[in-house]
Amino acid sequence: MSGTVSLENSGSVAWVTLSHPGKFNAMSRLMWRELRAVFQHVQQSREVTCVVVCGHRLKGSPEGTGHFCAGGDISEYAGFRFNETSLRDFHENDVWGGLQAMLDCDVPILAQIEGNCMGAGVEIASCCDIRIASDTARFGAPIAKLGFPMAPREAALVMRAVGELTAREMLLSAAVLDAAEMKQRGFLTKLVPAGEISAAALAFTRHISQLAPLAARLNKQTFRALSPVLNSQAATDLIANSYDYAASAEHREGVTAFIEKRPPQFVH
Repeated sequence: MSGTVSLENSGSVAWVTLSHPGKFNAMSRLMWRELRAVFQHVQQSREVTCVVVCGHRLKGSPEGTGHFCAGGDISEYAGFRFNETSLRDFHENDVWGGLQAMLDCDVPILAQIEGNCMGAGVEIASCCDIRIASDTARFGAPIAKLGFPMAPREAALVMRAVGELTAREMLLSAAVLDAAEMKQRGFLTKLVPAGEISAAALAFTRHISQLAPLAARLNKQTFRALSPVLNSQAATDLIANSYDYAASAEHREGVTAFIEKRPPQFVH
């Protein structure tokens, strides 16, 4: 099973659920494409006043035991990451297509975060306007262990949201930070006990839904106009050679070691 991104409406609130059971809701290629389609649909809707993005939690599991998104589905990586063309297609079309659809959405987006929020999870959360996390949440982008960097626009997105020092810590030292630390660093809007995460998110949606929807859309358009760096010429120029590492031994070793469940042996 390659996972799904589902959309369910409850009144004027849209619930977007990242679901990949058994993989902590890691994002597959299909899920990135579905994320794009879901947010393009939300953008066209005039009934939706707020969107909540959350991770699937197994039926019957108590709050705080689920996961937002543990990153990318690494089991797929050997099939496309070691070729420059297919690697570029993955990041620039699948991944960025999903993230750009979120960034282009004029409806307020709230992230309901518990458990692992790693790599792709941090990127998705970075596209959200409000981020509420339970005290079980953990954040990071430890892809240095996998032998590859974060793609340029994705790195710019994360750096803008978490702050430059935190982005450097995550990417250069594979740091994993808890929710309290991320709240202190300004990434999280609200931090709540594990058992209160759903109620806290619902309270925010009710409040937002009582406000003027057109004003929210106009505010988001203003924010987007004031943040052009993600699609700047500098970013475009950087992307030109950003995937040259596809066939490198370090890249192959990092991904292969993870799949084989052994420590990577990088040449220094």
